[in-house]
Amino acid sequence: MVITSKYRNRSRRFQSGALMTDLIVGLGILVIALMPLAYSLAQEHKVIRASYYKAAAMEIIDGEMEILMAGEWREFKEGSQPYPLPPEIVKNLPPGKAVLTITGKLIRLEWQPGQKYSGGKILREGVVK
Repeated sequence: MVITSKYRNRSRRFQSGALMTDLIVGLGILVIALMPLAYSLAQEHKVIRASYYKAAAMEIIDGEMEILMAGEWREFKEGSQPYPLPPEIVKNLPPGKAVLTITGKLIRLEWQPGQKYSGGKILREGVVK
């Protein structure tokens, strides 16, 4: 039996269409499998950045608290007030503010970030002699 070219072309078109369908299904499966991975990497990036901001803010606030406890607190009046931080210190932090509260012998220094996912508030308290 001899296959004519008419039937041979149909067979090739059918194989080509089946191959294209397999390719599309395979790409679809690959995309569906990679989407959760891409989402989790984006979330992990946010968590790592927030952890970095928190660690940097803790180091800065701890250092400033040591300076205040050493006697610098006497330069400030009692009550709640903004605490100025040098620009070169806070360049690695997101926008935010430091607030110093002096109540009698209790000193409280707090970092308040201005954005979400910025590490959260950092609070240090101490009692002066």
